[in-house]
Amino acid sequence: MEKMLVENIAPSIRASNTHLQTFTFTKVDMGEKPLKVIGVKVHTGVNKKQILLDLNLSYVGDVQIDVEVKKFFCKAGVKGMQLHGMLRVILEPLIGDVPIVGALTMFFIRRPTLDINWTGMTNLLDIPGLSSMSDTMIMDSIASFLVLPNRLLIPLVSDLHEAAQLRSPIPRGVVRVYLMEAKDLQSKDKYIKGMIEGKSDPYAIVRVGTQVFTSKVIDEDLNPKWNEMYEFIVHEVPGQELEVELFDKDPDQDDFLGRMKLDFGEVFKARVLEEWFPLQDGGRARVHLRLEWHTLMSDGSKLEQVLHWNKTISSKPEPPSAAILVVYLDRAQELPLKKSSKEPNPMVQLSIQDVTRESRVVYSTVSPVWDDAFRFFLQDPTTEDIDIQVKDDNRQTTLGSLTIHLSRLLSADNLTLDQWFQLENSGLNSRIYMKLVMRILYLDAPEVCFNTRPCPPGHLNVTEGAHIGSSVDKSPRPIKASPDAEFGTESVIRIHLLEAENLIAKDNFMGGMIKGKSDPYVKVRLGGQKFRSRVIKEELNPHWSEIYEVVVNNVPGQEVEFDLYDKDVDKDDFLGRCRIPLRRVLSSKFVVEWLPLEDVKSGRLHVKLECLPPTPSAAELEQVLMVNSLIQTPKSDELSSALLSVFVDRAADVPLRKGSKPPSPYVSLSVRGVSYKTKVSSQTVEPVWDEAFSFLIKRPHTESLELQVKDDGRILGSLSLPLSQLLAAEGLVLDRWFQLGNSGPAIQVLMRVQLGILISQHSGVEALRTVTGEENEEGSQKGSETELYIREDGDSGSTQELRQRLPHANSNLELSNSPLGQLSLTVWYNMDARKLVVIVHACRNLKSGTRDTPDPYVSLILLPDKSRVTKRKTTVRKKTHNPEFNEKFEWDVPLEEAHRRKLEAYIKNSVSFMSRGEPIGKVHIDLSQKDLSQGAPQWYDLKDDKTSS
Repeated sequence: MEKMLVENIAPSIRASNTHLQTFTFTKVDMGEKPLKVIGVKVHTGVNKKQILLDLNLSYVGDVQIDVEVKKFFCKAGVKGMQLHGMLRVILEPLIGDVPIVGALTMFFIRRPTLDINWTGMTNLLDIPGLSSMSDTMIMDSIASFLVLPNRLLIPLVSDLHEAAQLRSPIPRGVVRVYLMEAKDLQSKDKYIKGMIEGKSDPYAIVRVGTQVFTSKVIDEDLNPKWNEMYEFIVHEVPGQELEVELFDKDPDQDDFLGRMKLDFGEVFKARVLEEWFPLQDGGRARVHLRLEWHTLMSDGSKLEQVLHWNKTISSKPEPPSAAILVVYLDRAQELPLKKSSKEPNPMVQLSIQDVTRESRVVYSTVSPVWDDAFRFFLQDPTTEDIDIQVKDDNRQTTLGSLTIHLSRLLSADNLTLDQWFQLENSGLNSRIYMKLVMRILYLDAPEVCFNTRPCPPGHLNVTEGAHIGSSVDKSPRPIKASPDAEFGTESVIRIHLLEAENLIAKDNFMGGMIKGKSDPYVKVRLGGQKFRSRVIKEELNPHWSEIYEVVVNNVPGQEVEFDLYDKDVDKDDFLGRCRIPLRRVLSSKFVVEWLPLEDVKSGRLHVKLECLPPTPSAAELEQVLMVNSLIQTPKSDELSSALLSVFVDRAADVPLRKGSKPPSPYVSLSVRGVSYKTKVSSQTVEPVWDEAFSFLIKRPHTESLELQVKDDGRILGSLSLPLSQLLAAEGLVLDRWFQLGNSGPAIQVLMRVQLGILISQHSGVEALRTVTGEENEEGSQKGSETELYIREDGDSGSTQELRQRLPHANSNLELSNSPLGQLSLTVWYNMDARKLVVIVHACRNLKSGTRDTPDPYVSLILLPDKSRVTKRKTTVRKKTHNPEFNEKFEWDVPLEEAHRRKLEAYIKNSVSFMSRGEPIGKVHIDLSQKDLSQGAPQWYDLKDDKTSS
């Protein structure tokens, strides 16, 4: 028991809540009172390779267990405990030498009765996040840990190879439980102090051990019909029980309506059992159940028949399964190290469709041993895959991955794969050892005939085929979509969180005798979206310069809310709040204001809000991308240049399911990781959705709208629509039927897709233009335009790629006659961020002092200060006379100070790692003579310079 508490229960408690990460057992004393075995039952003839015992236990002990949560200096414990229940003990495997038995496996088939006398329980529940927990919930958690499918394995011999299989053996079978209806339930809803008798709002809880399902609530009905189906994995027969409890749903506490229990041994004998079961403590109430025992077959000969049978079953809330999969996760070898060259803490995520399981974490090793097992239900093993991700324990770093098509198991012996698997996206020798066992669910009952229409269990698993009707009666197919008048009228609000002043100091020391400062951050809310700024350490006048974007409509009553807090170790302190009505931003299009903070003594917040209505003009896109590249802040996401509005009207020619049943299709749409789903259109081949969605678009030239039509997770057809097609369309709109690919019949979807460019009128960038003529007093020349990309602060691998049009270095038009070449720069002052911005675009026709092709780079200095603080340098471009850099650099200087500075750009040839670089030429720009409000690129002639910087 002590080992189980320390090694199993304690880690589970620590992982269950972030506030319990320092939870430990400080004392485990099982006392002097012994555990009593009231009775023993030996099961004979079940399996000759094991000995199976049932022990009727009763324990009223003087156990003393102390626990501590060090983070909160909290101590609690247990002083006395009672436990009563039936413990199953399996002695397996039997071996031919002492100790005769290789291991003991113990578990409770049913929940035992557990009563714990707590000490310090009030202290424990005072911990943040635990105040909502109750004594009962804690006891339920501990009790469920000891109940099937959880097992306690005690190896009696070393090197027990079957440990995982013993801890999680192949189940005995699967029982499909049809909760159909109930009759004569008691009325629990009474009115006027019981003078008027109402009805009940019944629902059912269906439980097998720790497997629990809850039915839907039927309002005001004493004879409810649910027609729901649930599947339970059964491990022990006889022994495991089905328990059904009925309750009346109430606002406060639900009323009990009765319960029934049934040992699965009865279902195993009958194979199919359909009865009205009386409810204990329910008066004359009865519940109608159908139970089917599905045998687990180790070959795929019946799979096609099972799939055909399942297609005739209309079940809720989930479709029926055709098979189960048990995965025994053994070990991995030679996993890659972390980027810091440290050994990882590997864990494994296993996913089939939308179900994901996780292994435990093994710390500090490249060859972990997990020895875990997992079970999955499979609806169609011929089409499903299992996705395996080996990750570090932070869930962010992937150490390797693997996808296995489950159809491989259908051709394997005994439907089993037991082998090493090579990991992808991992080391050369990284591999993982697993055993995958599939079993087909087969209902072997006389009433089941797979070759004809199946006999209906009540009214549950029969769905009449949809009557398609005559095409003469159909209304003509519309040519264009029909969205409502509000479609496409959304705007984008760009929120600039700039700075704050005179915030309250919350960090005081020595009982308030010494005044500190605060570590402020801001929470921003608008239109159901929430943003949180970064924390500025020890500052009462913080500068954030962060930008957020929200798609909004003209619904009245909306506000832009700002809440300021001081970041602390325990609870963050409130620093004030302010808000702006959205209608003010929508009407004025632009608001820049110092907002006084409410509910505090001092402080104000400086914000700028701009309304960007979408404009259907692709001609403005390049200017928008240039402006975004200049006002982009390093701490914010890439700014959006367009708004995509999608109206999904309907679909046509959706194929029937197998068995001529109509599908229930829905549409999923996604752009750059942002995804939405329509509602499900139930049982129709002509679904109508009539729904609209909006997406913020960063780079329309390169992004696509991905669309899939699905039926119960199965993809019926897909479409990838490049947004470049919208840029070429009239009015940036496509409104028509779209043919889907990857589909059998020709499925079509009627949509209206439109793009609007987000043009900022208050960006602070003036007189933007493309370089088309002589713009530079030192030698700007004409050139053809080409698309380049700007990267942040010299990071050539940054994802912040921003499109820009510049004259190409190899233009055939007349170029400058500068003997050393030219350099293209954008020099601009960002008023919002209070930063001088320089973008190094490219060089052309560079001359080198040697015969070899140079390896050029650009070094920037903000004079008169030549210290390392003002120096910036691009990356080196290898072997080229016409390098393209497209790197952005910033200096935190006031505008007045920037006008007193001079910018020098040195173009150098990188000769060796140790040298400073061979000078090619330089550009000298007196910023006092330059209009820093203009953000256009310019070409500068290089001057001769033999000195190094």
